[in-house]
Amino acid sequence: MDLHLEVVVLPVSDVDRAKEFYKGLGWREDADIVGGDQFRIVQLTPPGSGCSISFGTGVTTMTPGSLQGLLLVTRDIEAARAELLERGAPVSEVFHGSAGRFHPDDPGVRQPGRDPEGRSYQSHAVFSDPDGNGWVLQEITERLPGR
Repeated sequence: MDLHLEVVVLPVSDVDRAKEFYKGLGWREDADIVGGDQFRIVQLTPPGSGCSISFGTGVTTMTPGSLQGLLLVTRDIEAARAELLERGAPVSEVFHGSAGRFHPDDPGVRQPGRDPEGRSYQSHAVFSDPDGNGWVLQEITERLPGR
């Protein structure tokens, strides 16, 4: 059976502000549907992604900013970071972690710069949207077997 993750729901406090932020990053607007005063859903897709994000009014009961660790994969982390910065995202410096104890959300194990050996899955940068939903940018140049 094939299953495809299509949409991740983000909790936001201001729909128009979130829409402006993500469109500013160059994400494609797929939908902005209003269903009365109590319902609105906006859907956007990152460039090259098969998965979209959606947010709105009456869409989720999650606390705005509570979604963390959303992963954006790129082949060139420096170029992706530069473009995101240019588009207004508050992206951290690129970092890598100590083998065996690394988690990109833990600043205590971050080492500055790209992975010195250039290994896939090891180099990261992080940023948050205006509500504090957390994104991790990860460089993957060679996928693990089966991916």
